[in-house]
Amino acid sequence: MDITINTPAILFPAISLVLLAYTNRFLGLTSVARKLHDQYNEKSDNIKLHTQIKSLRYRIVLVRRMQFMGVISFLLCIVSTFFIYIDQIHIANLIFGSSLVSFSISLIFSLIEISQSTKALEIELSDMEDIEHASIVDYIKQKIEE
Repeated sequence: MDITINTPAILFPAISLVLLAYTNRFLGLTSVARKLHDQYNEKSDNIKLHTQIKSLRYRIVLVRRMQFMGVISFLLCIVSTFFIYIDQIHIANLIFGSSLVSFSISLIFSLIEISQSTKALEIELSDMEDIEHASIVDYIKQKIEE
């Protein structure tokens, strides 16, 4: 199958939007890092805080990898477009395939980061175990009765 110059161009907006989302994730992590840093300076012996910091470090690595693979995918799309332009379709196909693989890896890192983010929220909420299984209505009733 031969690809046209429009084929890699289809990925440009998708990759751009994903990179924007990754940047927003990174900015969110920086604010969490600052908050955890302040908490650490106040009381450094909290085990939950140490767990959160360890999770945050891992999530930052994942976001860095997500962004890296997204940028690699974007660059490979550009190179693929160039090879289509100079009529080297076989090379363009290989490079475009590499771009798709890079983009897929980036999305896999994103899924892992989302999973870690969920675990971090569970750690944050772990001290509220008594309301874990109660519905919001039951919780409100309980608070009213108290």
